[in-house]
Amino acid sequence: MSTLMDEAIKRWTAKRKTALVLEIIQGKTSVSEASRTYDLPPSEIESWMEDGRRGMENALKANPQDVREQYERQLKELQEAYGEAMLELRARKKLQSLLGEDEK
Repeated sequence: MSTLMDEAIKRWTAKRKTALVLEIIQGKTSVSEASRTYDLPPSEIESWMEDGRRGMENALKANPQDVREQYERQLKELQEAYGEAMLELRARKKLQSLLGEDEK
C-alpha cells in the first residue's frame, strides 16, 4: 500500500479514499484485499469506486455539472421515486379496505 495508507487510519478522508481507489484501479491491490487490510465492508469500497467513476466521467464531459447540481438531480430522482412508492402504497391500502381484506 502507498505511504498515505501506512499510518493507522482513524478517518477516511477524501484524499485517503482516492488513494485507495487509485491503487485498486492500478492493480496494486484488490477490493477484497483492501477490505481485509482496513476492516471495511467491500460494498463501501465499491461505493467509493462508483463515486469516483461518476466524478471522473463528469469531469471529462464537455460541460461538466457541478457537484451541487449532481446531488440536486439525484435528490429529485429519489423524491420522485419515494412519491411514486407512497402513491402505490396508498392505492393498495385503499383497495384492501374496499375489498374488506385485513391489513397485514
